[in-house]
Amino acid sequence: MRVHVVTMFPGWFDGPLGTSIGARAIEDGVVEVVIHDLREHGVGRHRQLDDAPFGGGPGMVMMVEPLSRALTPLAHTHRVLFTPSGRPMDQSTLDRWSAMAEVTLVCGRYEGVDQRVIDHLIDEEVSLGDYVLAGGEVAAAAAIEGVTRLLPGVVGNPESVRHESFRDGLLEEPVYTRPAVFGDWAVPEVLLSGDHARIEDWRREQRLKRTRDRRPDLLGDGTG
Repeated sequence: MRVHVVTMFPGWFDGPLGTSIGARAIEDGVVEVVIHDLREHGVGRHRQLDDAPFGGGPGMVMMVEPLSRALTPLAHTHRVLFTPSGRPMDQSTLDRWSAMAEVTLVCGRYEGVDQRVIDHLIDEEVSLGDYVLAGGEVAAAAAIEGVTRLLPGVVGNPESVRHESFRDGLLEEPVYTRPAVFGDWAVPEVLLSGDHARIEDWRREQRLKRTRDRRPDLLGDGTG
């Protein structure tokens, strides 16, 4: 899979792409991440990327010309703009992108992007959450990590991807490891029983309880 990132700050990605499973996936050739420096497409001698909004108002707007220069050659890819006004990115979004051969992630900045870019050069607008960040780089890094771990061969045990939060519409159950007792804190007895059917019943019950307590919206039945 190839992921293109269009950003004003290409150096921002050195850290996220150089650590953990992302770095290993890139080194192993499972995923290729191509960083496109938007400044190279800037207007004029100063490589301008933003200007004041027509009609007045605070802040600056990312200009159409530099983004058109950057995104037109990537028209064969699925082009995503990260913006607070986009649809929330969730696990199904990452699942969908992970099945694509090439995806382009566009990092918005300032007060937003000239609407003509969205109308003619963007296939999907996505938000990381109901809050505003300085730019889309954090969202792009999250998307890259979320997609990369879904690709075959990246995660050591594929079952860990298939059995985690949001896979069945529920949050993941509590997990424990050794020691079985730490001071006064003990692991639930059922997990030490060796009774796999009973353990699975407990896990399902815990998934439902945790989802009902923390994210009743995921249940969609008004419970909680």
